[in-house]
Amino acid sequence: MRNLWKALMALCLLATPAFGEQRNFEYCTVCHGANGNGNPGIHAPRIAGLEPWYLRGQFSAFKVGWRGAHPEDAPGNEMRPMAEALTDAEVEQAIAYVATFTAKPPPLTVSGDIAHGKALYVACAACHGEHGEGKSALHAPALTNRTDWYLAKQLRNYRSGLRGANKLDRNGQQMRAMAATLPNDYAIDDVVSYINSLR
Repeated sequence: MRNLWKALMALCLLATPAFGEQRNFEYCTVCHGANGNGNPGIHAPRIAGLEPWYLRGQFSAFKVGWRGAHPEDAPGNEMRPMAEALTDAEVEQAIAYVATFTAKPPPLTVSGDIAHGKALYVACAACHGEHGEGKSALHAPALTNRTDWYLAKQLRNYRSGLRGANKLDRNGQQMRAMAATLPNDYAIDDVVSYINSLR
């Protein structure tokens, strides 16, 4: 698997333009799949349909080392150099490119107790909305129609400190505190199953 990642990274870096040339953002689909609809085989989530402001924030988090810095966060470690290689103008170009993707509902892969998940989701709704629609003013992205295994993985990452550990990452710190209220992996699967039911 590590050799596959290295090969993909090398392919992506080949898309780096010479000075003055336009960068080709089609390399995003090498990992994130056709039309950015995800590739679970290499732990790449669906990026089609993500809010531009959220993408901008995540590029920034990778670039400053708030994400992808923990040695145990292998996918984050792979994404961070991709973000670091982009100028601010190129980040905007990448976001515009992602906006052209045709989003498809991702497959449901996480199962759990939806009723229990609904009770747990009450705390999430304060930021992410009652129906998982998100609230940009609170920097809380929509959760519906997202890659469910990725949501579950990120909740585990927040809870374990692989994500949201940097004290300067205010939003990450908030999410880490919320993820800590989920006592175990079953609770995470339950809340993600409830989010799936909001589609």
